[in-house]
Amino acid sequence: MKTHYRFSKLIALTGALMVSSLAVVAEENGIAHYNPGQTADFIDTLPGYPSFAYMNIFTYYDGKVGGGQPLPVRDGRVALNVKATSYSDSSVLLWETPLKVLGGDYSLFASIPYTWVTVSGDLQTGRGTGQTKDSASGIGDIYFVPAALGWTNGDFKWDGRFGIYAPSGEYDKSSLANPGLGFWTFEPEVTFSWLSSKIGTEVSVFAGMDFNTENTAAHYTSGDVFHIDLTVAQHLPLFGGYVGVGANGYWMKQFTGDSGSGAVLGAFELQQLGLGPVVSYIRKIGKTELAVDLKWVPQIDVQNTMKGNYIWAKVALVF
Repeated sequence: MKTHYRFSKLIALTGALMVSSLAVVAEENGIAHYNPGQTADFIDTLPGYPSFAYMNIFTYYDGKVGGGQPLPVRDGRVALNVKATSYSDSSVLLWETPLKVLGGDYSLFASIPYTWVTVSGDLQTGRGTGQTKDSASGIGDIYFVPAALGWTNGDFKWDGRFGIYAPSGEYDKSSLANPGLGFWTFEPEVTFSWLSSKIGTEVSVFAGMDFNTENTAAHYTSGDVFHIDLTVAQHLPLFGGYVGVGANGYWMKQFTGDSGSGAVLGAFELQQLGLGPVVSYIRKIGKTELAVDLKWVPQIDVQNTMKGNYIWAKVALVF
């Protein structure tokens, strides 16, 4: 498995981060910046040597809120029976520099998403409840990491990174669907990954905290969120490269309540859990390294949020 481990270092692209406009947590409009599964396995770790890399990430989400539970949506109002579908495609550019800081390799990267989203629900008004549906598309909130430090010791890799989601996407407080979220998020994250060069077994853990600022247009401050993703997989030589098969799970919990005059449902804190399969493929084509990552992550237990399915497809190239 030594050749496989060398490939995994070459194609591992940090910042497998994209910004879908529907992470669907119990925050304003039922959405947040972090999407479960967006950083979860070896493909999302730092390369570990000076390099440039490109990744394209596609995400699909479809979910709904059942049981007559209200969700804060727009203009300080709530809706019942909310359903949402989102497609998002992101381009990620990474530069791992030759610079060493505290013995770690210094990297920086950015992700630019384009999102299509449709949301429907029974909107409560002063005259009762009326069914409504909105759709929107456009550039979403750009994510960038001005500083990330990574270390490697044999089959073990770990890093720390500081990410920022900027409110660059269009946001209209009167609409159910928006490409952007209308507020900043600051996200420190730590990662750990073990990919055995002898037996091909992988264990990867990504944990982060999202600190949100106020959406001044909606007078709403979304609560801060802790999230952790775990992947366990086995990698084997196949089809001229290496195929990995395993499971990816995540847990998210809001640890401060929503606030502001627009938070009509109060703290409304979320918790959610998901688990699903992941398949990966890596190989060398000439001097270029290629990696493909596919995963399906259904939400299996939720509180104060939508319940549905995430589907991820990632393609990474290192030149």
